[in-house]
Amino acid sequence: MRLIAIEEHILPHAVRDAWSAAPPPHDPVSAIADGGENGTRLADLGEGRLALMDEQGVDVQVLSLTTPGLHNLAAGPAVEMAHRVNDLIAETCARRPDRFQGFAALPTPDADAAPRELERAVRELGLKGALLCGRTRQRHLDHPDMRPMLAKAAELGVPLFIHPQIPLAAVREANYSGVSEKADLALAAFGLGWHYEAGLQWIRLAATGVFDELPDLQIILGHWGEVVLFYLERVSAVFERALELRRPLADYARDNLYVTGSGMWSEAYLLRCLDIVGPERLLFSTDFPYQYREGGAPRRFLEEVQLDDVARTGLAHGNWDRLTGTGS
Repeated sequence: MRLIAIEEHILPHAVRDAWSAAPPPHDPVSAIADGGENGTRLADLGEGRLALMDEQGVDVQVLSLTTPGLHNLAAGPAVEMAHRVNDLIAETCARRPDRFQGFAALPTPDADAAPRELERAVRELGLKGALLCGRTRQRHLDHPDMRPMLAKAAELGVPLFIHPQIPLAAVREANYSGVSEKADLALAAFGLGWHYEAGLQWIRLAATGVFDELPDLQIILGHWGEVVLFYLERVSAVFERALELRRPLADYARDNLYVTGSGMWSEAYLLRCLDIVGPERLLFSTDFPYQYREGGAPRRFLEEVQLDDVARTGLAHGNWDRLTGTGS
């Protein structure tokens, strides 16, 4: 069965340099992607990556710039770097269209340039949507400056993947400090904090009426819904009392959200998401290279998870093909 993994990251050396030159504060997690084995694998867009894909049983990777993306750059460098990254992804896909597709990186620090770059990436370069890191410094995705970008995605009929990023420094200090230097960073980032950050972005889009305004907008959340999906019933009850939305929150989950596992091979989490969003809205991903382990876990998980044949095919590639209009 054809297996398409949609959260598979890259990091060109030019972006590393741009991160270093960005105005403070800097994202401390970026150092994790800036060296060692992960750094080598992030930079490799050739035979080494293909070999690891084969070992995992992954037929196609949807390439995307790793977190923190371009969100913390100044506006001018963000625009320049978005062009360079998206051209690179498109060139990689053109060399091996049988093995690679791509998400655009968007210059969200420039609110006018972001929708233009999304349109260029989709219409001219053939990319399948964009991967965002939620906030752009102090601005959440529901900020008015971000609305043209969201509207452009809905107009183009392409999804936006909200990837985690580390909380603001003030939030880290208040909520994720005091254990130890190493544990504080882990807790604020991949341990817990950045998952709340990503899930909150989707909740805010619903709470501020973005999905009412843009009913065709499609969002993807990784890590089986970034924590908040499992509290959907609780959050929905609060929303019904506090907000005037056109529909229940559960409706937005089934109409405006796709969910993927990001290399978390948990059948229990998958089945819970299946119950919430339905079989047509599950997507496959391995979170390459961060969750890479020898032994072929991605293909094995797909083959062993308790799904019927229709749902299994949808998870493997069918839902992505339908969402992006790519086909087999």
